[in-house]
Amino acid sequence: MRGSPLFLCLFSVSCWVNLMPTAGDKIFRFGACRVSMSMTEIRAGFTAIKANIQSRDPIRTLSILSHPHSLHKVKSSDRCCITHLLFTFYVDKVFKHCRTEDSFVNRKISSIANSFLSVRRKLGQCREQNNCVCGEESTEKFKQILANYEGLNVTSAAMKSLGELDILLDWMEKSR
Repeated sequence: MRGSPLFLCLFSVSCWVNLMPTAGDKIFRFGACRVSMSMTEIRAGFTAIKANIQSRDPIRTLSILSHPHSLHKVKSSDRCCITHLLFTFYVDKVFKHCRTEDSFVNRKISSIANSFLSVRRKLGQCREQNNCVCGEESTEKFKQILANYEGLNVTSAAMKSLGELDILLDWMEKSR
């Protein structure tokens, strides 16, 4: 039993280190949920491909995320829910249809998608633990985003949504 206190101490330190955000990660609070993510990494990846992606957008008069019914003025209690819905939207709909002939752009998209998948998983776990539910206002805002997206063909909608990623990232940082 001499090793037990040492084992307990090492185990505790190991758990603590795994819960700490890595370098460059920031903690974001979405309602009852706190999630660490590397906004710097996501922004750098997006900035590297933004011009390329936005040049592929054939319809510049329409926006998927910028709309009177979109992200602005979301209640604090609904932020966990709407953020989880948006990350699910990007993982399930947007990233799946964003492929280009440029392997550099595809790698950046894949990297951003992996970051979103990780955050979505963390948000999903937190939502379950905290019983986060979407309010009517957030549900309506998300329905409007889906309607904007589904009003276009799949590839155009995906590229437009990816080109508007900075809108989502700005909103997340403002609501931090």
